[in-house]
Amino acid sequence: MRKYHALPVALLAALALTACQDGTGTQDEGAAKPQLTATANTAPTDAASDKAGDTAADTATVAKATKATKATKAAKAKGTSAKGTSTKGTKPGTAAAPAARVSCNGANTTVTAKPVRRPINHMLITVKNTGSKACDLTYYPVLRFDEMQWAPQPMEESKPQAVTTLAPGESGYAGVALSAADGSGSGGTTGRKLTVGFQGRTPHSSGGPSAIPQLPSEGVYYDSSLTVTYWLHDMEQALSY
Repeated sequence: MRKYHALPVALLAALALTACQDGTGTQDEGAAKPQLTATANTAPTDAASDKAGDTAADTATVAKATKATKATKAAKAKGTSAKGTSTKGTKPGTAAAPAARVSCNGANTTVTAKPVRRPINHMLITVKNTGSKACDLTYYPVLRFDEMQWAPQPMEESKPQAVTTLAPGESGYAGVALSAADGSGSGGTTGRKLTVGFQGRTPHSSGGPSAIPQLPSEGVYYDSSLTVTYWLHDMEQALSY
């Protein structure tokens, strides 16, 4: 907004007063009309003074309004900045905010378990998020073949730095070492049914319904060396242990 100052107005008033004088810059002192000359000079001067005073008042009012407007804008900008730092409803990149995520389990995913050619004696478990919200695959799957009374231990070297979170439609993986390649395992048997359990926010807590993926018709051989990786984003990494 353009600012107005009183000085140019006063200068205009002075110029108006000068316009009432003759070309020499002095008043006409002819004897015929002394009173008329004085009256003519006085009236414009008073009008110019009133005009200058009114303009100065208007300028002060405009300046005050401008200052108030700037203060209001500054306050709004500060409020916007403060709102911008809020953590409510944050949605970082590919991962939802923790409050918006749920646990992955048998109710909001599909689970498959398939033996692989390489590495030998390994099986890949794949979990796909079929829900509408991002879900967390916490820790590692809790596996149980048939009626086995013990739980396979996790491969600690496979533990990721952060929890594996699946957006809707994404998949996570776990690799299973079924038996020792060198035959050092004991109690080998063939499993016909596999239950995949999910852990909650704390270790060994329940994360919700389990899943029972279909196994090959011939079953899956395993022994006492049965171990499983943590949940991971990358399939190749899950099979690298």
